[in-house]
Amino acid sequence: MGNLCCMACVDQASIGVVERWGRFDKLAQPGFHFFNPLAGECLAGLLSTRISSLDVRIETKTKDSPVMICSPFFLIEVHVLLLVMMLGRYTSSISCSIINVCDEKESLVRLDNVFVQMLCSIQYRVIKENADDAFYELQNPKEQIQAFVFDVVRAHVPRMTLDELFEQKGDVAQTVLEELEKVMGAYGYNIEHILMVDIIPDASVRKAMNEINAAQRLQLANVYKGEAEKILQVKKAEAEAEAKYLGGVGVAKQRQAITDGLRENILNFSNKVDGTSAKEVMDLIMVTQYFDTIKDLGNSSKNTTVFIPHGPGHVRDIGSQIRNGMMEAGSAQLNVE
Repeated sequence: MGNLCCMACVDQASIGVVERWGRFDKLAQPGFHFFNPLAGECLAGLLSTRISSLDVRIETKTKDSPVMICSPFFLIEVHVLLLVMMLGRYTSSISCSIINVCDEKESLVRLDNVFVQMLCSIQYRVIKENADDAFYELQNPKEQIQAFVFDVVRAHVPRMTLDELFEQKGDVAQTVLEELEKVMGAYGYNIEHILMVDIIPDASVRKAMNEINAAQRLQLANVYKGEAEKILQVKKAEAEAEAKYLGGVGVAKQRQAITDGLRENILNFSNKVDGTSAKEVMDLIMVTQYFDTIKDLGNSSKNTTVFIPHGPGHVRDIGSQIRNGMMEAGSAQLNVE
């Protein structure tokens, strides 16, 4: 029974349902209204036209990649049969053989199912023009909306893998929205928005996904590390090549300076000391450099022992060897010319 009071006030963002003798008569807009109880008029109830939110938690499963469980003998036989099929022979008999092998080996091909919990937020409101349908048709609209969401999600999500569900959750929400609008529109309700707030896989699945992500990032880090080491090695090789080149240039200049100095010393000595030739001066310089070398080896801080003959006779032999070498070089130069 409705309210038998002769007056009522309908709040803003609300709409009233007026009955006459127990039947729907009209809708009362926000404001102050008079009713005639003697004529059977009464305010049966109020409906809010504000947007309401309903959170629905759904547990469903997703489709994962196919997994084949079989014995090693079955794998060998299937590989052989597939090889024969690729050759294009005995197609019909091979099909029968594969079926027989599957029966005998009791192999199983299945799809691994991953169970997830989805939190869906539905925002809906009463259509003002159809408020009478919303008031009279549904006893509990929230339970009806929840049931339709369960039906649509559990029919759509099992055709998707877990990765596809995360990537296409907006498409799932759009599918649920379209189906709910078709159904709830007939009952005076408009579905404003549907949001897939959260997707929560099983704890073991989350752990596996995190490990996969960590492995991928570690692999990428190793790639970058290898590239950095490669660049470092290349730069190091380029630096060594440049250092060797500059070292060679320095040695060449050093030898050029030594040659120029020796030439000047020979010329000065020959000009100042009468009766000496350039060859004699060269022999003297070579012997002097020999003694300087022995001195440097003796003063070296490194623990290296070098045994070099250094007696007077050996020094004379060294001078002879130097002279003979110079003479042989000069003779070879004359023969070439």
